[in-house]
Amino acid sequence: MIETSEAERAGGPSSTAALPVPPGVGRALVLAAVFVCAACGLVYELELIALADYLVGDTVTLTSLVLSSMVFAMGIGSLGAKRLRARASVNFALIEALLALVGGCSATVLHLCFLWMGEVRPALIAFSLTIGLLIGAEMPLLMTLIQRIRRQDAGRAVADLSAADYVGALLGGLAFPFLLLPLLGHLNAALLTGVVNALAGGAVVLWLFRGDLSRPTLARLTLVVLGVTAVLLACTLTVDSLGERAERLLRQRTAEDRVATFSCAPSAARGAFGPTSNICADQWVGSAPWSTRSTSLTPPLSS
Repeated sequence: MIETSEAERAGGPSSTAALPVPPGVGRALVLAAVFVCAACGLVYELELIALADYLVGDTVTLTSLVLSSMVFAMGIGSLGAKRLRARASVNFALIEALLALVGGCSATVLHLCFLWMGEVRPALIAFSLTIGLLIGAEMPLLMTLIQRIRRQDAGRAVADLSAADYVGALLGGLAFPFLLLPLLGHLNAALLTGVVNALAGGAVVLWLFRGDLSRPTLARLTLVVLGVTAVLLACTLTVDSLGERAERLLRQRTAEDRVATFSCAPSAARGAFGPTSNICADQWVGSAPWSTRSTSLTPPLSS
């Protein structure tokens, strides 16, 4: 069981932390951690949206579901984090480790769901809610940690944290399509983002706020962070074959859909619509606004 030191239990969230660096440097390090964690959080979000398009193809619907469920869960996570503020440093390290594990493995699990069950929507929504809950719990705990470094006006503290959060989100939003995805692919991009997330969140607590922790707690948290990092790195060695299998299955399904679409139309209709048509002639006639299910492919003249 992970326990905090007597100093943190007695002082609560408003006590001043004993830091190994001056308060100004400690505050800057916390803001840097906010920056990195925000970038990682947005990468997870973009990864889920990209996989919705890649594995399912229903981009608009699933993008709306992912975004709305994640934002909703962030609100619930923020409310729930109020009860975690008494042990902010320990809980922040645990939340970041869990977020790194869930977000980093999300792409791998979604690929497995696609290969084994052929359906990823339930897992996609589950990951959106879980990641949203964990991201939402970050900010109240970070607010507590930065106030324990040096007490300041709440408005200024929120402004500083929000600025670091939004700028970090910009970095993640640019890094995902232009750097991570082209160089690493879906699976490795998520896994290595999780590694960065775990190390950034763990470093803040295990080094900067180590004065809040007893030795057994420090040792246990170190094992948790290193364990999550090891799991994510180990997964990078095995996911390439998983991605190749998913790509082959996608190509097979695409080829089968094309054959079915091509064979459902009579030869005369194929000549009218062309070999690249995505619908059968009979379906097209029935779905046209003017259609009366006639056999003619020419719309009636307007009166």
